[in-house]
Amino acid sequence: MKLSETRPNYALPAGIAVGADGELTLRAHPEPLHPYRTPFARDAARILNARAFRRLAGKTQVFRRLAGDSPSDHFRSRLTHTLEVTQIARTVARALGLNEELTEALALSHDIGHPPFGHAGEKALDVCLRGYGLSFDHNLHALRIVTWFEERYAGFRGLNLTLGVREGIVKHSHDYSAATHPELAEYFLDQFPPLEAQLIDLADEIAYLTADFDDGLDSCILSLGQVRENVALFRGFHDAVLRDYAAAPPKLAIYETLKRILDRLVTDLMEESRRQVSAVGATTLDEIRRAPQRLVALSPEMEAARHAAKKFLYANLYESPGMEQEHADAAEIIQGLFSAILADPGLLPADHQAEIPAEGLIRTVADYIAGMTDSYVEQAWKKQGTGNRDQGSGIRNRE
Repeated sequence: MKLSETRPNYALPAGIAVGADGELTLRAHPEPLHPYRTPFARDAARILNARAFRRLAGKTQVFRRLAGDSPSDHFRSRLTHTLEVTQIARTVARALGLNEELTEALALSHDIGHPPFGHAGEKALDVCLRGYGLSFDHNLHALRIVTWFEERYAGFRGLNLTLGVREGIVKHSHDYSAATHPELAEYFLDQFPPLEAQLIDLADEIAYLTADFDDGLDSCILSLGQVRENVALFRGFHDAVLRDYAAAPPKLAIYETLKRILDRLVTDLMEESRRQVSAVGATTLDEIRRAPQRLVALSPEMEAARHAAKKFLYANLYESPGMEQEHADAAEIIQGLFSAILADPGLLPADHQAEIPAEGLIRTVADYIAGMTDSYVEQAWKKQGTGNRDQGSGIRNRE
């Protein structure tokens, strides 16, 4: 092989990767091993075929429409974002020698618990629950989806995912306390998750950072001059692209810039994660779990650049004046529908009504709304506003 064709070796010690057997492959309902698919590969397939996963196609990532416009076919949905995260996560896992199939299952499931209307919808649903001493957490809701709401198998309820995937769904982006969440005790709350789970959070950050600049510029909520002036990470790569492709159309120069940013962030993630693992001398999964901190990270320099870019997006895209009405509409629809169903639980379909004795009415209503797509929750709200519904049937079950 020629020297120019060699690639950096980012691989970590083999003992760190979660294998296809052992404690993390255990299921709540024992199943025989598959003749040619690993437990984590089967989990990825089960998530991919879940109804909740398909509904991500109808859920907002950042926005669906501009003021006065119809929904766009080109802006990211929660599903397309999930696929982008999965591609990044598998790339990193392969380079580091981690378990790609576990990583894929975790990436595919990382946003499966999000309600309609993106983060605005999640905030609105959380506000509804806070009024009753409860809260909404999309990671914990995702766990409820895969362990209970999905019904595809005759032998058990839920998807019967492995312990490793369920742990990663809960802990990939957040550490929970056993004192406040005793129901999560089986998920090693006093330890960090495997690297496969840790990398999902930053793969998510990298995916939406670059994608949201793309969608923000394409929507014209962001201007090229504004981004260049305020985001040093973008400006540096954009300058290089303009030197390399002086005749490129502006849009293609933006695409090339975002491609280079993505590549730099992913490469930095690999390099820094390997450096941090080496720095603590971790060579086994147990040592990863008991490390002083999570070990999947960006370098301080790149983390500062990422943080600055994200801060810009919050101020100028996510919370921009052009998005205010969309957020207000999301809150009105979700909070209004929540109140309407609380006032008349008969609006719930029969299978959700059956959950009330165990879960309580408040949580059941939240579970129901969280499962809806953007268009479905809008239809349900309009239906309640006109008082036009099928008596006794409720709104068709979305779980």
